[in-house]
Amino acid sequence: MKKLLTISVLSTQIIFAQNVAQKLDDVTKNLMNSSLAVSSNLSFYVSDESGNLIYEFQGSKGLSTASTQKIFTAAAALETLGKNYTYKTTSSYSGNISGGNLNGNLFITSNGDPTLGSWRYEGYKPENFKQKLIEAVKKSGITKISGDLIIDDSYFDHQTIPGGWPWDDLGNYYGAGVWGINWRENQFDMNMNGSEIKSFSYPLEGVKWLNDVKTGGSSDQSLIFTAPYSDVALINGTLPSKAVTVSGSVPNPPLQLGIEAQKWLKESGIEISGKVLTNSQLEIDGNKSLEAPKNNIILTYESPSLDKIVYWFLRKSVNLYGENLIKTLGKEKKGNPSFKSGIAYLKEFWKSKGINANMINFADGSGLSPQNYVSAKAEVQALLYAKKQTWFDAYYDGFPTQDNGMKMKSGTMRDTKSYAGYHTSKDGKRYVYAIIINNYQGSGSTELQKILNVLK
Repeated sequence: MKKLLTISVLSTQIIFAQNVAQKLDDVTKNLMNSSLAVSSNLSFYVSDESGNLIYEFQGSKGLSTASTQKIFTAAAALETLGKNYTYKTTSSYSGNISGGNLNGNLFITSNGDPTLGSWRYEGYKPENFKQKLIEAVKKSGITKISGDLIIDDSYFDHQTIPGGWPWDDLGNYYGAGVWGINWRENQFDMNMNGSEIKSFSYPLEGVKWLNDVKTGGSSDQSLIFTAPYSDVALINGTLPSKAVTVSGSVPNPPLQLGIEAQKWLKESGIEISGKVLTNSQLEIDGNKSLEAPKNNIILTYESPSLDKIVYWFLRKSVNLYGENLIKTLGKEKKGNPSFKSGIAYLKEFWKSKGINANMINFADGSGLSPQNYVSAKAEVQALLYAKKQTWFDAYYDGFPTQDNGMKMKSGTMRDTKSYAGYHTSKDGKRYVYAIIINNYQGSGSTELQKILNVLK
């Protein structure tokens, strides 16, 4: 009798899975047969929480994935670095202090903390770092600095942008580069009134603007162009004839922090007679970089823990965090902080977890590069692996809830829309899924969510 009952339950499960698979197949083929999907390519994979295949539609082995790429980076970082990993920014000095006078240089250095001066974390905002720095300088007895303020941005290499990122993206806030010292998430806001630049969220150091913006339309169709280390920026496109705020990426965050820190010191009554210098600028000028002293450390400032960083990385799709994690993984695991090294490690990590290397062609850590090619099956395999790990709760917490009420990471880029996540249906069935579409003529969001609604 017990054997018959087991067979009956299994039969019911198989029939249920077949029903779901048939419904998914119907809505998927409906979409692919529509006039808007003539040149589209779709990759779709659904399994149960044990990894058993429920449905697969594979139009191509790998598709450009956009921000669902972040699920790979976040999981690898949590496992490799640990959810309690923190970045550190320090201040130290060279020379000696005599009668309150520092006969030497004051240094600020970091191992690439992407949250330094971020507005997202209570207790870690620009004013919090300012307060800690000024307190540390005063506590050390320094009232005057005879030397320079050195911003040591040498922890990573000089390439701040992954190869393959579109030029149209670089100067916009979501295209911010990664530096040895990051500041305010390397982002600024421009307050525009029609085509006129009115003000900035904070004064940008040493940036000269070319303004080709035209007034027109009812939405923001502007683009900002800034290049790393450059002092010339351009804004063009169209903006509505009203007050609008647009956000861009800072071309030299270490210098920006240095100028602000110099101002803080002076306002606090601490004289500084030297200049603000970054190590990258010293090298550009043909001079040797200056290593921050390992002794004479007056401040060690820790970032929020990695689980909190991953939360915002996934929840608000912060591309800066993804590329920073890639460089950190390269530095920690291969002794090389280049994008190439970090991406190679990311691929090795997932290959070691059983994902076919042909299904994961990573070009960056955030998904902004159109040169990322990933299959939906590989994304599901990564999600299934994450679900079994002790850090899963921190990972899952970052997944946003989308318009259709399902908790999943989304990806959006020109000609690309994707979703990846976990869902428990009304009748208790647990699904793990990923869906990617390229070259769809519509936005794709509504259509893909309709397909995924079958799982509800």
